[in-house]
Amino acid sequence: MPRIVGVDIPKEKKIWIALTYIYGIGRTLSKKILEEAQIDPNIRAKDLTDEQVAKITHIIQKNYKVEGELRREVSQNIKILMDIGCYRGLRHRRGLPVRGQRTRTNARTRKGPRRGVGVRKKKIEGKEGR
Repeated sequence: MPRIVGVDIPKEKKIWIALTYIYGIGRTLSKKILEEAQIDPNIRAKDLTDEQVAKITHIIQKNYKVEGELRREVSQNIKILMDIGCYRGLRHRRGLPVRGQRTRTNARTRKGPRRGVGVRKKKIEGKEGR
């Protein structure tokens, strides 16, 4: 399993897909990196030589923010939004959708599971068999 920028990429997948397992690299950026490194995007990750892996790693580290550095930057940006108290920051703080989606229905991913209102049944004591 080749290791690029601290991430084990799947060895059975084509390298242009395998690179997308790195946080911050999508399909388009993956193809651009492979083009710059002059590597065929259709070869399997297990078939890469150590030299090719080193070339890919060097290009990624030199030109792009990925993994820990990118996650840190994104979380800092969200923290700044929450600290200044702007609308987007308030939505993050309350755990609601940030980009204008409706919340009357849907938005369950952000809001979490429904909390039922008055759905509890009372237990009837002493009246068994009816």
